[in-house]
Amino acid sequence: MSRRLLVAGIGNIFLGDDGFGVEVVRRLAGRELPEEVEVADFGIRGLDLAYALQEDYEVVVFVDAAPRGERPGTVSLIEPEVEDDGEVTLDTHGMDPVKVIKFARALGAGTPRLLVVGCEPRVVISGEDFDDMLMELSQPVSAAVGEAVKLVESLVEELAGEHKEVRLDARPGLYGKGGESA
Repeated sequence: MSRRLLVAGIGNIFLGDDGFGVEVVRRLAGRELPEEVEVADFGIRGLDLAYALQEDYEVVVFVDAAPRGERPGTVSLIEPEVEDDGEVTLDTHGMDPVKVIKFARALGAGTPRLLVVGCEPRVVISGEDFDDMLMELSQPVSAAVGEAVKLVESLVEELAGEHKEVRLDARPGLYGKGGESA
């Protein structure tokens, strides 16, 4: 049986609040979820995620730090539009979700519904500043992890069961164009 829903935690735990998605899926891993739901920590393994997207998922939920100009710790639900613009590149040692999606499509992946549970970061260290690694979330982002877990659980309940409309954040951000508000 193929899984209908993938919840993918992404981010780098060594770069401050960028580890938000990894922490959320770590907490979700111990929860009881429907059989058709897979929860996975992809961290910065973009190639692994691209291969996982070859599975026949109906919905993929990314959980990630998403700078959108909000107060740190603000959790958003976004339905991005990832356009096929012909450019397909992938850093096999990094994670750019849009590039991963485009690469997965180039490999033949279908086009599942994409959702992002994002959190406004307070502290994200550039990948170039490895001397300044920070292996913990800031206080506002750490406090938002529980809210994000509840949001993902409610999405799973709605999406794994009946296909109900889910309220989305319509503002553009890190993942491209926003979705439509319900």
